[in-house]
Amino acid sequence: MSKVFTITEGLENMGALRTGGQGSVYKGRRFGPIITAVKLLPTPVHTESKEDKNFRSFQNEVEKLKKVNEEPNPNIVKILNSGITESGSFPFIEMEYIEGPDLEELLKEPHDKIFTVKEVIKVADHLANALAHCHKVTVKHGDIKSNNVKLNMHTGNYVLLDFGLSAMSDEQRRTSIRHAGAIEFMAPEQSEGQMLFETDIYSYGVILYELLAGQVPFPLLDNGQKSRNDVLVGHLELPVPDLLALRKANMPESWSPEKAAHEMQVPGWLIALISKCLEKAPASRYSNGMELQYAIVHSSIADSASAATDVTGLSLMQKENDRLQNLLLHYQETQDGIPVRDAGVIVISKPVFYVLSAGVVFMIALLSYFLLFKEPVKPVKKEQPAKQNPAQGTTNQDEEDKGYSWDKNRDSFNDSGTTQTQPVQLKPVPQPAQDTTTMNLDTTLHF
Repeated sequence: MSKVFTITEGLENMGALRTGGQGSVYKGRRFGPIITAVKLLPTPVHTESKEDKNFRSFQNEVEKLKKVNEEPNPNIVKILNSGITESGSFPFIEMEYIEGPDLEELLKEPHDKIFTVKEVIKVADHLANALAHCHKVTVKHGDIKSNNVKLNMHTGNYVLLDFGLSAMSDEQRRTSIRHAGAIEFMAPEQSEGQMLFETDIYSYGVILYELLAGQVPFPLLDNGQKSRNDVLVGHLELPVPDLLALRKANMPESWSPEKAAHEMQVPGWLIALISKCLEKAPASRYSNGMELQYAIVHSSIADSASAATDVTGLSLMQKENDRLQNLLLHYQETQDGIPVRDAGVIVISKPVFYVLSAGVVFMIALLSYFLLFKEPVKPVKKEQPAKQNPAQGTTNQDEEDKGYSWDKNRDSFNDSGTTQTQPVQLKPVPQPAQDTTTMNLDTTLHF
């Protein structure tokens, strides 16, 4: 089928791009510079009649595929046309030609055997967007593998290609997968001919695993039937090998030790996502592309927020470290006899500091003595003053009004109100003025 032949009128066949049991992809050109990719399906349709079961199935599937392009998506190849070839009567699907390498080519020399974590997350995001778009319009791809995902060299987007298997009938799909399918990327249920939304999720997980580990979980050693059976058993029964151990073993020698160590720090959410995609039972995986995309978006946002928190924490730690270093420098300068003149700090000498400290201690001791040892004042009872003769005078009128006077003999308060002695007048003791011009006060302690 790889020979050059007529596809259809107005579409020039420029040769085969890829051939296989599930069909071949040819490079085509319409009038002018427009280059397309043409997928030929392996089952011929001898009559374009609805009575023909193969033709009817093909038409039904093509109608589904048209829904994919009703809303453009940068991560899905555009489907341009479909029909029956003039030579051989093979059904074909014409798609846009994506210029750039596919993932399978990017994992071979001269490229590294594994992808960086950053690039894997980019592939995960773009491919999940493609699956969410397809599943939203009820289209299952069914043939997701590394050579069906291309890097568009003009846009930098990863693009999902080749919807040929989607256009096959269930019977054609089962036969094609059993004998010529990319068995390394097949979900366990595909061995029975099933194709579910969860089937695409499983194949998606195999791709991410391959990009991180440098190989698929269950590699095909050769094209023999035994090797194919071994891979099938692996998908159905065997646990998935340790991804990080394989990543470490396949680490490129050209990477520096620092980069290698950094690239071993695969986010936990990405490991968990791949593990869920590779569950044996379809019900244990993400149910469709929309749920998968939701998980990726929210996990990556949470991871970014955590990283931002870590950066903030490091910044605060750095500030605290700088503060402690400044304090240490201040202490060392003081010990060495170097005066430290910080802004807003008044420096005093050590003798003055000791005098002030002694004065503070003395005042505290004196206050403690009065509080602890002085006899407490008895409460004063206020009584109604006795009536007096006006001849007694009004010298102590104020004291009588208050109900008490000073008794010199008793050295205490007398509440009789009859004593005529004038109260003792207390005069403030003048304090010598202090010269503060020669003293700088500082709240900073220097030793």
